[in-house]
Amino acid sequence: MSDKGQVETIKDIHWLMDILQNIDVGLVVLDRNYDVQLWNAFMEGHSGLSPQLAKGKNLFSLFPDLDETWFKQKAEPVFQLKTRTFTIWEQRPYLFHFRNSRPITGRSKFMYQNTSIIPLESVTRQADHLCVIIYDVTDTAVGKIDISRANQTLSEIQVRDSLTGLMNKSAWLSVLESYYASQEHGCLLLLDMDHFRDLNHALSHQQCDEILRRIGTGLKTLGDEQHAARFGGEIFSVILADKGADEAMQIAEKLRRSVFSLGKNSQHTISASIGVAERLEDTPSASEWLSNADKALYHAKESGRNRTSLFKR
Repeated sequence: MSDKGQVETIKDIHWLMDILQNIDVGLVVLDRNYDVQLWNAFMEGHSGLSPQLAKGKNLFSLFPDLDETWFKQKAEPVFQLKTRTFTIWEQRPYLFHFRNSRPITGRSKFMYQNTSIIPLESVTRQADHLCVIIYDVTDTAVGKIDISRANQTLSEIQVRDSLTGLMNKSAWLSVLESYYASQEHGCLLLLDMDHFRDLNHALSHQQCDEILRRIGTGLKTLGDEQHAARFGGEIFSVILADKGADEAMQIAEKLRRSVFSLGKNSQHTISASIGVAERLEDTPSASEWLSNADKALYHAKESGRNRTSLFKR
């Protein structure tokens, strides 16, 4: 090779090394023993380890928190089959635990990463090295997480009552249908505040809202949170899973007394009427079960209010 050709080759190598060192992705070359052979400026900047310090060191000794078993399960097929593989942040948030490159303006404490693992063949066509490429995808990941959280919030809004946090009527009716279809035993409870319209006029809306919130909080303690709902206005419903009529009536009475106690320091009576219906073997449908509870509630209202009534044929 002429002197001019050697100079051109040196320039090409210099340019290539300059690109490898300054490209905005992490580049790590590992040999068959997982010892570092190349460590570019991206890796130095985010790890604090210089190429001189990293070169020749075992990857797992440099990063003890890196899951060696998992990484080798990904890397060994690359060596053996000479096929590339990759990981995405949804499966594993990061390979190297680097801090977010924008700690002040960024909203993640660490860098989300996608990675590619590529076989590097020698002149003998053996894959005796591999290249790990690390992409910083923090902005994309945080954006997707924000969208996911927003969708989850929207879903919650669609099924939850904003005042009490209980399920709303339409969502709860689906739960009732599913519970009925499971053929599990249980009781259905409907609670209706007595003279709540008059109470709304006598008290402030804030005070009445607080009463409804406290009832909602009490219903959440009765079992599965999905089993309780604000059925509408001042009416509440709850499925008492695996409860027989006697136990359900005891629970309903305790609940009724708790509601009544809300007015002990007030000049106004605060009370509720409650209807209870047991799911019997011959109850033909979820809607019929609900209708039975409604009939029991109507009986409690007609019997003078502030009482609990059990549906009977």
